[in-house]
Amino acid sequence: MAVMDVFLDRLDPDMCVVTAAAGGERAGCLVGFSSQCSIRPARYVVWISDVNRTFRVARSADVLAVHLLARDRRGTAELFGGRSGDDVDKFRRVRWREAYGGAAVLEDAEAWFVGRVLERIAGGDHVGFVLEPVEWGGHGKTGGPLLRLADARTIAPGHPVD
Repeated sequence: MAVMDVFLDRLDPDMCVVTAAAGGERAGCLVGFSSQCSIRPARYVVWISDVNRTFRVARSADVLAVHLLARDRRGTAELFGGRSGDDVDKFRRVRWREAYGGAAVLEDAEAWFVGRVLERIAGGDHVGFVLEPVEWGGHGKTGGPLLRLADARTIAPGHPVD
């Protein structure tokens, strides 16, 4: 058992898909590490693995889009979590639209926001992108249960960290 497993194995956070667009490229990945990090001003941080294609695009992006998926959108989670953008154009397989600053917003998300990248923070094998929300939308609180880590544990990463 790893040092933190007794703690980390108890967590079941909401999963999200983060999309980035920069330099004529689009990318997106399934993210398990994210959190609100300030109330006033509103700030949110998403942590992206530095081996992902999404990271390579996001490091040049001015904005990122963060999406919450309903539990029944496992196919979208598998696409963004289990396939690499190096091998497949994920955006040809989903409905999306361009939003603020050129961000790619997934049409089937339960809730989403576009955030201006304020800061990038090194954190081991992930980089934190601190975001200032500038546009948002979704189905409000009327949607179904959200996709959680427990729902996504069997998705093999498109770019394994190890």
